[in-house]
Amino acid sequence: MDISIIIVNYNVEHFLEQCLKSVRLAVKNIDAEVFVVDNISIDGSVDMVKEKFPEVILIENKDNVGFSKANNQAMRVAKGRYLLLLNPDTVVEEDTFSKTIKFMDDTPDCGGLGVKMIDGKGVFLPESKRGLPTPLVAFYKIFGLSRVFPKSKRFGRYHLGYLPMEEVNEIEILSGAYMMMRKEALDKVGLLDEDFFMYGEDIDLSYRIVLGGYKNYYYPKTSIIHYKGESTKKSSVNYVFVFYNAMIIFANKHFSAKNAKVFSFLINIAIYLRAGFAIFSRVLKNLLVPFLDFALITTALFIVSHFYQVYKDLIYDPYLLMIALPSYGFVWVLFNYFFGGYDKPIKLLNSVKGIVAGSAFLLMIYGLLPKDFQFSRFMLLFGSASSIILVLFVRWFLSLLKIDGYSLDDAGKKRFLILGDEDEKERVLPLLKQTTTVSFLGQLSPTEYEQGEVLDHGKLAKLSDYIYINKIDEVIFSAKNLSSQRIIELMSNISAAKSVDFKIAQPDSMYLIGSNSIHTAGDLYILDLNTINTTKNKRVKRLFDFSVAIGMLVCLPLLFVISGFNLKVIKNTFMVLVGKKTWVGYVGAKEGSKVKYPKIKPWVMSIAETEISAEDVAHKLNLIYAKDYTVSKDVTVFVRNLKKTWQ
Repeated sequence: MDISIIIVNYNVEHFLEQCLKSVRLAVKNIDAEVFVVDNISIDGSVDMVKEKFPEVILIENKDNVGFSKANNQAMRVAKGRYLLLLNPDTVVEEDTFSKTIKFMDDTPDCGGLGVKMIDGKGVFLPESKRGLPTPLVAFYKIFGLSRVFPKSKRFGRYHLGYLPMEEVNEIEILSGAYMMMRKEALDKVGLLDEDFFMYGEDIDLSYRIVLGGYKNYYYPKTSIIHYKGESTKKSSVNYVFVFYNAMIIFANKHFSAKNAKVFSFLINIAIYLRAGFAIFSRVLKNLLVPFLDFALITTALFIVSHFYQVYKDLIYDPYLLMIALPSYGFVWVLFNYFFGGYDKPIKLLNSVKGIVAGSAFLLMIYGLLPKDFQFSRFMLLFGSASSIILVLFVRWFLSLLKIDGYSLDDAGKKRFLILGDEDEKERVLPLLKQTTTVSFLGQLSPTEYEQGEVLDHGKLAKLSDYIYINKIDEVIFSAKNLSSQRIIELMSNISAAKSVDFKIAQPDSMYLIGSNSIHTAGDLYILDLNTINTTKNKRVKRLFDFSVAIGMLVCLPLLFVISGFNLKVIKNTFMVLVGKKTWVGYVGAKEGSKVKYPKIKPWVMSIAETEISAEDVAHKLNLIYAKDYTVSKDVTVFVRNLKKTWQ
């Protein structure tokens, strides 16, 4: 057998499906076997593989055993002369395997091989070719010198930036996303080291292949798409610790005691620097705009209150002002949040609605306050008007700075081009309308781009001009009409000239798949099912849960008596209050259910008033609830099933 392809999967069903479709085409004329090792995914991946890819050898783990152990499970029983470790969030060209097998057949000293990788935006991924991360190389990488001088032979060794991107070259480290190895080399040096749970294992095995007397090569005569980071979020603090600790394991294993200590010292510095930066950037990203709104609104209120007192010859209690004015600002910011004023892309109307609703709430509370605290309706009215002006000003300023998510140019609307036939356009349009706002959907016939080894400049120019003239935001490639090789070629050519995003529409699948950069996980447009998990609906559902829980607390003594002194009513109320549960959820879709719906918190009561044994009926009810969620449904279910809060 020529090749054994091994894919480890963890909760990336749609990416895995697309990957397997491209693999199926690439092994058509090759003696090959394909393994999928699933680390107890809960997203339906296993059922999808069984249903759509019966030829795949499926290994179902009962625990998440990690990347190394899962790959080793398949490698131990693989029959191929070459073993390929392939990430599930990849797309290979139709001739990727045939080309790489031929190269390794023609190059007897090649123990391992990596290929040219591009991200979902068509941009070259520098980790396609890497050098050994010695302490000095790691120092240059950690402290940014490799980024400042990427093509330097001294500073750019981590990603070997000085080696030409389009030339075959000997390298030291392969990427685990596409890691093709000679079976006889693995028999000599061993499999992946299972001390590495995730990250670092590819570096370790690549280095052992070199120590075993073989060479590793970078082979750019074929390309793959790698939707970098879908299974793991690389901006997370957890990723920082796991990745850099893997580097410490590698150093202790392969470097001298002195060098290992130096390496570990550098890595520990990097861990705390990167972890601190990750935490700070996340907090800054989430709180910066609300803080700006609060600061400007509160400052404006204090300034106006001063001049108002001078004009009216009044003196307000300074302690009262110190409490009241920041409270006003906080309420306006809070209601702005609840009405979607901080959602991206921004919608100015949401901010206006939030301020108006906040003002109505303050006026209602104001009327209930003792006379001593009712110091000025003018400040409320002024604050309301100034808040709208200041909040809109902040959005305009952020748009001016081109801050991501705050553009006022056609905010929330996108212009699409589908490179596929008319039938594909008609199939994709409803999907797009379900998941985003479409202001334009153009279509170009794929026939001009289907045939030929290399696209001529005329065809590429026509495509680029169409994108430029029509101000296209996203290009959608039809996998029904275009080969993976052609899609990858087009992505690479377009991205070099235009800043657009890409998606791939798989035939007979109700999703589009793509990614915006190497720093973002792959993303999906999935038909129908995710309404309940939109940012707005998650916020509204949480607001409903919180409000009802507060009401339940007020009425708790009465409810406790009505429930027959059942402690469940207290427990459920507090669990919902702190966000551990939601009041309303699915019918019979507990953990272990075969059908996976959009994730919500554990629920107190289901949308069905009585138990439903028919699985198809329950499935339809859950689909409707997830697809067409409104808070009014939760209100209706809660009112009808109040007794379930203690049952």
